[in-house]
Amino acid sequence: MLIPIFFVWMGLKVDLSAFARPDLLGFATVLTFAAIVGKQVCSLAVIERPINRLAIGLGMIPRGEVGLIFAGIGATLTLPNAQGVSEPVVGAATFGAVVIMVIITTLVTPPLLKWSLDRAPSVRSHPNVKS
Repeated sequence: MLIPIFFVWMGLKVDLSAFARPDLLGFATVLTFAAIVGKQVCSLAVIERPINRLAIGLGMIPRGEVGLIFAGIGATLTLPNAQGVSEPVVGAATFGAVVIMVIITTLVTPPLLKWSLDRAPSVRSHPNVKS
């Protein structure tokens, strides 16, 4: 029930003008790449056979809500800079990059997961799995 309120609250914090900055888009691309590769590396820890590790890693990709929570908290916290002026721990550009990463990872996961599951052999056809 509170999830839509959370996403509206996070969306209201986004500075849409930051989305047009090339450096922000580059940072968002790096964050997105790190999110996808990191989840794939973590899926290698699954040692059971026969398990589709690619599908496990792809299924973990859209877990950006946690990133949004931390970015939202960081946007509300402030620290003094060298001149003594308080600045947010997570600035508008960084918050925008995290939002872009969450959007991209949420959108790319369903087609990638479908592709991964379609290409993998069925678990039921494996000789060690009993029906």
